[in-house]
Amino acid sequence: MSIDATVAAHTLPNSLTRGSSTHEAAIATSERAYHPDFSSAEADAVLCSREGTLYRVPSIVLKMTSGFFRSVLALPPPKPSSEHPIPIAEPDQVITTLLKLMCGLEIAPWSSLSAIEDVLALAEVWETPGPISVIRTAITAPGLLVDPLRVFSIAQRFGWTAEAQTAARATLTLDLYDDAHQDTLQSLSANALMALLTLHRRRRDALKLLLDASDLFGAGNDETSACANCHTRKNNATWRELKARMFVEMDRRPLGDTLYGLEMEEWPESVACWNAKCTGCAKLNYDKATTKRNIQMCVLQLPDTV
Repeated sequence: MSIDATVAAHTLPNSLTRGSSTHEAAIATSERAYHPDFSSAEADAVLCSREGTLYRVPSIVLKMTSGFFRSVLALPPPKPSSEHPIPIAEPDQVITTLLKLMCGLEIAPWSSLSAIEDVLALAEVWETPGPISVIRTAITAPGLLVDPLRVFSIAQRFGWTAEAQTAARATLTLDLYDDAHQDTLQSLSANALMALLTLHRRRRDALKLLLDASDLFGAGNDETSACANCHTRKNNATWRELKARMFVEMDRRPLGDTLYGLEMEEWPESVACWNAKCTGCAKLNYDKATTKRNIQMCVLQLPDTV
């Protein structure tokens, strides 16, 4: 038994029945085609996409998987007829993917985060917790996590804590002050944005405290230290300059992996620091290998959760 369009017009939200002349024309045409995966004559509910594609779906499936359709299909249809499907003002790709998830059918791998966001938007309106939970398991896949800010935005909006933490860690490779990220950052809620900015700042500030500690970096932080060989007082200016460069680098890449890798070797501050010598006996002021290892130890203990 199909649902008459007049029922849909009174029950579907504006986002789904955007009543455009294009959609109405698509529904009215006599050349409508059924989607091959949703064409069984035994299915008693018929939907129509923005492009005019028809979808036959068992009403029991819609009722069991969607709070929205549970309400819609509870209304007695004034005149059941396959000539009057429920209009859905969404494209075929979005409707097909969501219906397949609702019916337990196989879907293609997600092509982009935009595709996920489109399906999620409709899944929210249709109140379909099952498909939303399936999408949740895919959101942090490597292919999608290449855009961690958008993943973080989606996870925060749906309250997915674990996924938000994973995405937040992945943002540590990004400079949040780069103009390229401003549009995405503006889409975050104030709380989500502050949580992300705080994580990046905490890592930078925590590293500064560790680098300034004398227990690991006593050779450079103790202004009264002298050369162990000739007892000439050391000039630690190059170490201070290197610490300042690392502080700035943590804003550019809060992950901190560039502070002890090959990229660091090319910094003018690094070259000056590793080549700094005692003015009395020309002994190197700092042990490069030990210092880099201690820097890495400090980076690895930095906070990484929002």
